[in-house]
Amino acid sequence: MQYFKLKFENETPQKLGRFLLKNGFSKRALTNSQHHGGMVLVNHRRRYTSYLLHTGDEVIFILGEEKENQWLKPSANKLKIVFDQHDYLIVNKDAGVLSIPSRYEDNDAVVNRLLSYFQKNGQKDLKPHIITRLDRDTSGLVLVGKNAVAHARFSKMGKDCFIKKYHAIVHGNFEKNQEKGVIDAPIGKLDTGVKRGIVATGQRSITKYHVLDQVEGASLVELQLLTGRTHQIRVHMQYLGHSLFGDPLYGIQDDFKRQALNCFYLEFDDPFSKKKQHIEISDPNDMKNLWKSLISEKL
Repeated sequence: MQYFKLKFENETPQKLGRFLLKNGFSKRALTNSQHHGGMVLVNHRRRYTSYLLHTGDEVIFILGEEKENQWLKPSANKLKIVFDQHDYLIVNKDAGVLSIPSRYEDNDAVVNRLLSYFQKNGQKDLKPHIITRLDRDTSGLVLVGKNAVAHARFSKMGKDCFIKKYHAIVHGNFEKNQEKGVIDAPIGKLDTGVKRGIVATGQRSITKYHVLDQVEGASLVELQLLTGRTHQIRVHMQYLGHSLFGDPLYGIQDDFKRQALNCFYLEFDDPFSKKKQHIEISDPNDMKNLWKSLISEKL
């Protein structure tokens, strides 16, 4: 059974329920613990949310059993797990794989593959909860909670607590004075479909970028999201006049099979250990080969 241990260190007494909520335990998690086999202990005695905590009290939150999603089926297809902790893990997602199941494709997302991974490792009580999602055709790092409490504690941190960096291969070249900068342009829906664009009434969207390398007609760019809007990098690169390779929705038709975008770096403060974590991976072979071919074409 999963549990979480915390120490109450405030000088001013505080109700147990308020303390747990402030530390990222959602109301749903508290209710689930009370009614589905879990409990909360203070100094090894069972207590309820109205109990008043004092300095030095040790709190142990025992997670109740999560309700099983009968529609979610495990997938035996492989996953690249690059970091695995007690309460969460980080997956290197391949392009072409959904982060979570959709209405039309519900059997082979990251969530389905993790469900199978947990079952094979005798961890049937674990349930995957996607925390940092990627578009289907974007590859790279995805942070996943192993239970609802982990998801709630990460979600409480807010998106600005995560540093996500990407590599993209884009069409065209940048002028010398435009090789790095910050794009601050609002993004919103253009119609009833999935396409987004720069619209005055959209949500504020900020992306940092700098050019790593250029060959004639193409550039390798590093980008960092400061906000997390749908298709943000793709829209902002189109806005600069440098659409991604493999992205006909926001650019031109070319021979690359998916948008040339990879989340290669993820940094955050671990809400459990209080340590800063940062994970970095290399770009996948399809993007490496694309860049090599663009270089060789110009030799």
